Amino acid sequence: MDFSLSSEQLAFKDTVNSFAKDKMEPYASKWDAEKVFPVNVLKEAAKLGLAAIYVPENLGGTGLGRLDAALVFEELSSACASTAAFLSIHNMTTWMVANYGSKTIHDKFLNDLITMNYISSYCLTEPGSGSDAASLSTRAEKKGDYYILNGTKSFISGASVSDVYLTMVRTGGEAFKGISCLLIEENSDGLSFGKLEKKMGWNSQPTAQVIFENCKVPVENLVGHEGEGFKIAMQGLDGGRINIGACSIGAARSCLERSLAYVNERKQFGKKISDFQTIQFKLADMSTELEAARLMIYRAAFELDNKGIQTTQMCAMAKRFATDIGFKVCNEALQLHGGYGYLSEYSIERFVRDCRVHQILEGTNEIMNVIIARILMENRK
Repeated sequence: MDFSLSSEQLAFKDTVNSFAKDKMEPYASKWDAEKVFPVNVLKEAAKLGLAAIYVPENLGGTGLGRLDAALVFEELSSACASTAAFLSIHNMTTWMVANYGSKTIHDKFLNDLITMNYISSYCLTEPGSGSDAASLSTRAEKKGDYYILNGTKSFISGASVSDVYLTMVRTGGEAFKGISCLLIEENSDGLSFGKLEKKMGWNSQPTAQVIFENCKVPVENLVGHEGEGFKIAMQGLDGGRINIGACSIGAARSCLERSLAYVNERKQFGKKISDFQTIQFKLADMSTELEAARLMIYRAAFELDNKGIQTTQMCAMAKRFATDIGFKVCNEALQLHGGYGYLSEYSIERFVRDCRVHQILEGTNEIMNVIIARILMENRK
């Protein structure tokens, strides 16, 4: 088994790293403090092909794999995990449109999504259905050439700013078979937004409720067929879980690198604190766990790229482990910095705040355990 990256992957990784250091890292603290959504930087990323990473080349995308995407999001998150995570969401919606959309959908939306002329949001979670996504209640009634939507989506990244909203709605009966997927334009009649949420982290992207009140959406904006929405959502989440795990790894790597520099500068009791064995062992644990998490992300990406039978299980395992370890490493880095780690100028506290939500979104880590355990039990039958 070859664990080395190809020369092409290494070159692309370096390109993304340079972009992150030049275009994101110097401004990330300002974006966080002032709640700036860096649209222009996102559009610059799109020029590098980072808004349609795994959309096929024949449709105008970059045509790379899920491992390549994991490399991208690790590098971007080493500068700003919040902004990188939004780009992951946009990639997921763009892939869904490319993979399941009709020619009409492609002609109407796809190129603008690839260039980020259209910024997109993903709308699944509702006030009454978080982990139990199949119980969503936002309803779309078909009337002639339009669907009429009523309902509310919660915790939506990009809400009030995005140009299109890829939304899971109920067009049929109860449970997952009645769910469909619609692409809703920001100027649609009956579409409005709640107040911007005040959050612990992810401050470089706006978050709000998306509200549908007799919202009128053309039937031609249906992505896939009626009743396919839940399948589309779950397939998107496999990749999303890899991406958010990679975002945690990138943030944790940055915190580890900053910690290595700090402990070699900071002196206490007459010597550098890096000379203390307890500090050395803590750094060794952080590095080891981070590498283990990265390998799990790579394994899950390999399974998804190759349509392996263990894909969903591996993606759940990798997401749970990488986001837990990512947050742990960031938090340990803060501890190593002492009081300075608590100050915004050192950026460690920003990474801690941004990474905490990774254990909740794309399915909570408790739900990841439910998925893993269910598959284990099914395999025993």
